[in-house]
Amino acid sequence: MKRLLLLSYLAAAAAFAADAAKDLVSTANDREASAITVYNDDLALVKERRRLQLPTGLVRLSLRDVSAQMRPETALLKAVSGRPLTLLEQNFDFDLLTPAKLLEKYVGREVTVLRSHPTSGEERAEKATVLAANSGTVLRFADRIETGVPGRIVFDSVPANLRDRPTLSVLFEGGGGQQSLELSYLTAGLSWRADYVANLSADGSRMDLSGWVTLTNRSGAAYSDATLQLVAGTVNRVRPVPAAKAFELRAPAAAPRRAEVAQEALLDYHLYSFERPSSIDDNQTKQLALLSAADIPVRRQYLLAGGDYYYRERYGQIGQKLKPAIFLEFDNRGGQLGKPMPAGIIRVYARDSKGAAQFVGEDRIEHTAKNEKLSLRLGEAFDITAERKQTAYKKLGDNAAETSFSIELRNAKDEEVTVRVQEPIPGDWEIVQQSQPHTKDSARVASWNLRVAANGSATLDYTARVRW
Repeated sequence: MKRLLLLSYLAAAAAFAADAAKDLVSTANDREASAITVYNDDLALVKERRRLQLPTGLVRLSLRDVSAQMRPETALLKAVSGRPLTLLEQNFDFDLLTPAKLLEKYVGREVTVLRSHPTSGEERAEKATVLAANSGTVLRFADRIETGVPGRIVFDSVPANLRDRPTLSVLFEGGGGQQSLELSYLTAGLSWRADYVANLSADGSRMDLSGWVTLTNRSGAAYSDATLQLVAGTVNRVRPVPAAKAFELRAPAAAPRRAEVAQEALLDYHLYSFERPSSIDDNQTKQLALLSAADIPVRRQYLLAGGDYYYRERYGQIGQKLKPAIFLEFDNRGGQLGKPMPAGIIRVYARDSKGAAQFVGEDRIEHTAKNEKLSLRLGEAFDITAERKQTAYKKLGDNAAETSFSIELRNAKDEEVTVRVQEPIPGDWEIVQQSQPHTKDSARVASWNLRVAANGSATLDYTARVRW
């Protein structure tokens, strides 16, 4: 009983203190500096510093222009200069003011309804109580109940829990005077991805690569002249995000000489820091230069992949006019490369006979460390076709068979090509006869590299013994 009375007393005291607190409103105009660290999976860490004239004693500070998708449990306000703050309470008001919301908050309360006379235009006021505002408006007048909105509705005031923009309200004990306060929080609504453009040389043996960061802001707030950092990698959302201590909040440089992207390891992730401050409005997509590399050696590969289903049964013609896939390979090393590449889409362009760049395919890459090989699937070859057929089949028992295949490749191009034939084979297998030597890529895959002359053809014959 005593404990209950004590809790009731403390609650009443806190309510009294909140009522007695001095109100102070802070907007984006009070910002001295801001910094944003954006992750791949719709998450960002926002830090901003605001300079305010604080009164002495209890202060209720309404911090406006914060993210509408803030995770309020992560919000932290602290004093950078002056006396430390003693935080007592904080509320995140994200219920934004709209006509529908205002009417909903007035359910059970009295409003004034203004109507104009249909002929004279004279306006008449009448009091009504709002009974419902969900699927429609229900009003109770002195002598009747009406549905719908019969005229203009006038409200006495705006409820305290409705805001015209997202607001973080903090109750604290202030020391007074000019102080710089730092606010940090995690929020959804900010995300980024990498986009790359590759331009092939005329002979297709080299390429120039440009990388861009595509940053999208749907957080409900705008960020001006913010120090921008990006984290590449998958961050576990259960444990604390390590990037919270990854940077120091600094005022933006007045006139940066050039835009550079610094890269560093952050635990097991990679952190990209932009030298030049950036501004991004709400509901805006912005692109920033990430990397640029020229004259990168590339390799073109044609791959004809098979299936493992036709080794256990008798078939005839398995495929006609099969199209090998086109892959473009390059190594992330040397020259202007040799640095971690964030996941994204690489779009490849080749030049036609008049020198105009034409789109020839795109592929998505995962986060790629330095010195790794990248392989881009661009599409299917037009001038290279293949036919695959089973030429012999013999059962060797209930769980064993010996089967032969013939694969003919035809090349209508004016240059020789090499096609890699990749066959997944089930169970325990061995190649007992072949017209060209194979390589064993893995326990389930055999591969052959076939050279096909310009405007010519080549045939691969092989026999596989399979046990399953």
